[in-house]
Amino acid sequence: MITDKKVNLLDFDLPALQDWFSEQDEKPFRATQVMKWIYQFGVDDFEAMSNLSKALREKLERLAEIRAPEIVSEQRASDGVVKWLLQVDGGNCVETVYIPEDDRGTLCVSSQVGCALDCSFCSTAQQGFNRNLSAAEIIGQLWRANQALQCLPREQRVISNVVMMGMGEPLLNFDNVVTAMNLMIEDNAYGLSKRRVTLSTSGIVPALDRLKAVSDVSLAVSLHAADDALRDQLVPINRKYPLKELLAACLRYIEGESKRKITFEYVMLAGINDSPAQARALVKLLKGIPAKVNLIPFNPFPGSDYKVSKPEVINRFRDILIKSGLITITRKTRGEDIDAACGQLAGKVVDRSKRKLKHLKEAPITRVI
Repeated sequence: MITDKKVNLLDFDLPALQDWFSEQDEKPFRATQVMKWIYQFGVDDFEAMSNLSKALREKLERLAEIRAPEIVSEQRASDGVVKWLLQVDGGNCVETVYIPEDDRGTLCVSSQVGCALDCSFCSTAQQGFNRNLSAAEIIGQLWRANQALQCLPREQRVISNVVMMGMGEPLLNFDNVVTAMNLMIEDNAYGLSKRRVTLSTSGIVPALDRLKAVSDVSLAVSLHAADDALRDQLVPINRKYPLKELLAACLRYIEGESKRKITFEYVMLAGINDSPAQARALVKLLKGIPAKVNLIPFNPFPGSDYKVSKPEVINRFRDILIKSGLITITRKTRGEDIDAACGQLAGKVVDRSKRKLKHLKEAPITRVI
């Protein structure tokens, strides 16, 4: 089957790529060969795929391409964090962040241009929303990062972990995100452990149940409040899927796996959600759930009225959780000097949601006890 438009092979996980080769009257094992060239050797030139016949290389050149988003700019922070601005179409860019640590290297990947949700403490949300990223644009961030870091995954695994915590709500781009995560854990592609690929969600309950049916990557939940009244304000999707429904879905996601835990992310906002009473409410909320809590100091961005909780306030909050038996860490802020910290990714979004105009008219959120 020949089409006028070239197919981007980065859009296919292994089963889909095998199907595509079959449609071209080629043996499905060719998919494995090509996939290894793309992801394990970073090759985007069919002519360089030396174990393919010349006829097949010429056919692929006519029908297909390997096209990842282009890097527009690169910034390096004083602590080693790297942030790339990636062009995804004529008017939009997304940001991708690499965070090196002593025992691992984590890539924070975006799933949407902007974000379809409206979390008030997040810079990405204030940019509005344009569209979902394709699977090629999602996995292409990992492909470009490996290229920029000058490493081949099989020979020098600089990127050992991937978190779907960049721009966007991953579960609102379900199919493309699942395809990209399949490639991350596919042995013939990046071969990452499923425990080293984490999807972060604000709580799209039906999609969480769908995810359990097709994937078992690690799960992080963007929580930020221990009661519905406050979470309705901070994370508006809570009005549709309140805490009781969300936590029930979390339990279903890890059902039958005794060693797994859900990570709950909690951004610390001064005078909003950081009181001892709210810490105790969080302990009560998570009782009976295999959980660990990441406390995230708020990272300011232009136009935000929020302030970061003082270190002693965060420590007091953390100590209450730990004394209750909850595994709790305070996430170290990384890449702040290049706006690469949690909640600061903004990219360049042609806003179709008109959210920027709406936020100019809104008052800041007040404290809820």
